[in-house]
Amino acid sequence: MMRAFPKHCSCLMTCVSSAWIASMHRSLRLISLSALAAMLCQCGTGSSAPAPRRGITEIVNVSAYDPKEKQRAGRSYSEHDVSALRDNGAAGLIARIGKGGVLDEKCATFLQSADRCQMLVGVYYRTLPNLSMISQADQMVARAQQIARSRAWQQSHLLLCADFDATSSTTQMIQFLDRVKQRTGVDCVVYLENSEHLRVTLHHASEPVKQRLRRSPYWAALYSHDGGACRHFPVPGTPTGLTRQYHTWRDWTFWQYGGVLWENRRSRPKVYRGFPTYLGNLDRPVERNIFRGSPEQLRALWMRHGMPLHR
Repeated sequence: MMRAFPKHCSCLMTCVSSAWIASMHRSLRLISLSALAAMLCQCGTGSSAPAPRRGITEIVNVSAYDPKEKQRAGRSYSEHDVSALRDNGAAGLIARIGKGGVLDEKCATFLQSADRCQMLVGVYYRTLPNLSMISQADQMVARAQQIARSRAWQQSHLLLCADFDATSSTTQMIQFLDRVKQRTGVDCVVYLENSEHLRVTLHHASEPVKQRLRRSPYWAALYSHDGGACRHFPVPGTPTGLTRQYHTWRDWTFWQYGGVLWENRRSRPKVYRGFPTYLGNLDRPVERNIFRGSPEQLRALWMRHGMPLHR
């Protein structure tokens, strides 16, 4: 996920003035959806990005760093009550379950609150490359199984996601994915930062490696239409453009278009051009994603790539 508190890859960052953001936010209420879609298509490198629209399938992801501090008037949320997220259009919530051998203390509470709101629930594990991938996968699975048995859930499945460090190797990725698959029968969703190392590594990976990774849906991270250029690749422009640079998946499944930076002791939303700075009427930023498909397709994917919950 976007490294709101740890250091994040600088190639993603572009400066957007507060005046421009406010202007765009007001403009979204005035321009037609077709005009907005056309505007977004012009931002990229020949690939079109989905435009913000009514009925968009939104997913939020959270961690122990959430909720962030209040920044404006509006509705708030906490790990104990996420109804504001649901009411502002979030169909699902994915909570960090752990990072590099350390469990996230808010994960279970966030998931229980989301389930009470009839939101889809999922977890992601942030791997660190200097630790055993097997032990990290085992920790994720053990905690997920514990959470799954902890109560009677309304939702049927807990989505499993792997968040790989920007310097990870394909060997490490496959070790983690294979271990989770061995223990749960589930192919995790794969979240990748927009890093030069990952793009180069996967672009030039062998076909057997790519075939293995393609069993996992790709969760793209792109917060800027004009950032992400590096020595080996131009600006990806859109999530489809970024997917092509990885040259592994046919297309993206989830797109994290909104992240949160930590600058000058304050959280700052970092949101792809054309999307509102905040989710609906929330009074603080939250990391936001969209699903490339219908709500019915989202539920089907959740079941294919999630482990059963006790009901």
